[in-house]
Amino acid sequence: MEKMLVSPSPQIRDNISTSKVMTHVLVALCPALAMSAYVFGGRALMLTGFCMITALIWERLCNLIMKRPDSTKDVSALVTGMLLAFNLPVTMPYWQAAIGTFVAIVIVKQLFGGLGQNFANPAIVGRIVLMLAFTGNMTHWVVPFYDPDNIVTGATPLAAAHSAPADYLDLFLGKVGGCLGEVSAAALLIGGIYLIMMKIISVHTPLAFIGTVFVFSYLCGEDGIYQILAGGVMLGAFFMATDYVTTPVTKTGKVIFGIGCGIITCVIRFFGSYPEGVSFSILLMNILTPYIDMITKTKPLGAITKKKEAKSE
Repeated sequence: MEKMLVSPSPQIRDNISTSKVMTHVLVALCPALAMSAYVFGGRALMLTGFCMITALIWERLCNLIMKRPDSTKDVSALVTGMLLAFNLPVTMPYWQAAIGTFVAIVIVKQLFGGLGQNFANPAIVGRIVLMLAFTGNMTHWVVPFYDPDNIVTGATPLAAAHSAPADYLDLFLGKVGGCLGEVSAAALLIGGIYLIMMKIISVHTPLAFIGTVFVFSYLCGEDGIYQILAGGVMLGAFFMATDYVTTPVTKTGKVIFGIGCGIITCVIRFFGSYPEGVSFSILLMNILTPYIDMITKTKPLGAITKKKEAKSE
């Protein structure tokens, strides 16, 4: 008679690996990278490549100093570097970008134990640190198709939402100023759909995030479509609020996470001193993730809850 072996979940396994997941993410980011190179020129590619290389260097140095196995092969450092670059203006000095990758890889990731142990999305924290430390350079936006020898700056679509709002088509295609990876909603949408089709991410968080921004904007008398297309909502919803490590694991938790991100983003945009709030919203929800997991955890099939024994009088 054959024995039936009982083991804890997961009972269904796949041959997917961390490196494969990260490679899919890199592929999904390529349309946005191509669009940023088209709008901002070769320096967009150079800055992105620099962030990816420095992130890889910081990762390897941490492995050697902390005497840990080589973790550069899982490609996660390259993804972090690329995402950080996508949150920077094209004119960001390289040495400041290197500080951003140092914060992301060394402080947020490796000092907390490496991949899987970080409390927040490394690229998000790197961007926020750079924003607070080098506000001038982080808010130095050049106009699309600028001349490197005669740089002309301009406001981002969010900053100019009421004075000189951009055209929907320009916002969708990416012919506007802003960070490298957030200008083209179309390119980010293509990448997001690719990740969903490859089953790398689910639709729960992106839909909840984007839908909440639209509804909250409408309730506040703002243009919901404009708020979705402008700024970092699309980049955050598909590529940063779906991080495996720092976001909830249950479907209900993912929806709660997305709604929270959308609400905080709009509150900062409409009532705060910053025109953008995506990074701060994701960081705050990252901190709440353990509590969201706690209240949305599912009961294992067949599990029996042990009742507390009544206290004897």
